[in-house]
Amino acid sequence: MTSNANQYTWAGRFSEPVSDLVKRYTASVDFDQRMWRQDIRGSLAHARMLAKQGIIAAADLADIERGMAVVTEEIESGKFEWSLDLEDVHLNIEKRLTALVGDAGKRLHTGRSRNDQVATDIRLYLRDAIDDIQMLLKGFRSALVDLAEKEASTAMPGFTHLQVAQPVTFGHHMLAYFEMFGRDSERFADCRKRVARLPLGSAALAGTTYPIDREFVAEQLGFEGVCENSLDAVSDRDFAIEFTAACALLMMHISRLSEELVMWMSPRVGFIQIADRFCTGSSIMPQKKNPDVPELARGKTGRVYGQLMSLLTLMKSQPLAYNKDNQEDKEPLFDAVDTVTDTLRIFADMAGGITVRADNMQAALTQGFATATDLADYLTKKGLPFRDAHEAVGHAVKAAEAKGVDLPGLTLAELQQFSPLIENDVYGVLTVEGSLASRNHIGGTAPAQVRAAIARARKRLD
Repeated sequence: MTSNANQYTWAGRFSEPVSDLVKRYTASVDFDQRMWRQDIRGSLAHARMLAKQGIIAAADLADIERGMAVVTEEIESGKFEWSLDLEDVHLNIEKRLTALVGDAGKRLHTGRSRNDQVATDIRLYLRDAIDDIQMLLKGFRSALVDLAEKEASTAMPGFTHLQVAQPVTFGHHMLAYFEMFGRDSERFADCRKRVARLPLGSAALAGTTYPIDREFVAEQLGFEGVCENSLDAVSDRDFAIEFTAACALLMMHISRLSEELVMWMSPRVGFIQIADRFCTGSSIMPQKKNPDVPELARGKTGRVYGQLMSLLTLMKSQPLAYNKDNQEDKEPLFDAVDTVTDTLRIFADMAGGITVRADNMQAALTQGFATATDLADYLTKKGLPFRDAHEAVGHAVKAAEAKGVDLPGLTLAELQQFSPLIENDVYGVLTVEGSLASRNHIGGTAPAQVRAAIARARKRLD
């Protein structure tokens, strides 16, 4: 870090310099410098507006554009010297611009404040982040569809209460996550509408006396509109909280999937294998293959929850308008963005590295009386009221359990003890294949329906 102790933009009011400890405590440049592209983009749009409105000269605009090109090159090449004394990304860039182009750089700040500037930068940054997340979500959902298509008819137990409930297919199970992450994508798209509103022009809190054109700036930056109230514009962080809430929901879905992957990979279950590149071994037990990625994703979910709570707590007591508290909005946001983007990249790759062990899934279906509901439906279709059918099948399950067999292991005579309506065709109903095929409606787990859902999913991804 370089030192520019006498270069504070607000130094005229003060009779002594800020202490080194306070400088470190109040500075944000170490983390907000990641918004430098957005800061320059916003500044150039503001400068073009100032020139258009005759607030600054065309020559000033040309100098600002020329200087910002140099600043951009310096930052991209790693030559730019970030100064702790200059507190944040905005002052660092402005000071370097002024050093390059003189008074034109000083005129850039006309009609704006750091309050509306930082609010603009964060919105630009989050809009870019949402666009990146949406692309990553699309890739991840596409990988889930590919896996679902590969295993569209692979039978596995469906669970409620973690107890074997009914047969489903692995493809159907993967499509459930496709739907979850689809809702996440919708939430980010909806959030983006509220992110893409321009606060610039609100200045510190009350607007500006200059004849600015906020709609022009909004158009330049691709925003959908302007913030209608200057007080709210500079102090609002609802959009950041909403974004982080969407991240938290996405990570919750990631954690649910991770929980299943960890359980399925256990030798006690053995439903899947995860590619070695997503696992580690043990320092002492040579046989171990640990599902580190999904385990860590569960942990990182709590991390994102924490960032959401940080932002909610940050804003809960703030009076209008801007307060220095708001500086603490960036690190939780940046961390949420980094965690979500890294997780999605890894999980999209990991989905392609999952190997399904269909034989173990099939074997698991012989435990837990997975076709009991099918037998109840069979009796109901024969005319028995469902509640009576439910009771009859309950007795049949009890008998099968005592005998140590699954329901298909009972003889016809044994089954008929529970209802005379049972005939030899019952065994077609009690098979896993029969159970799956019978649920032949939209949203059902019949392989034909799973394949139809996959086709619809691919169209939704287009």
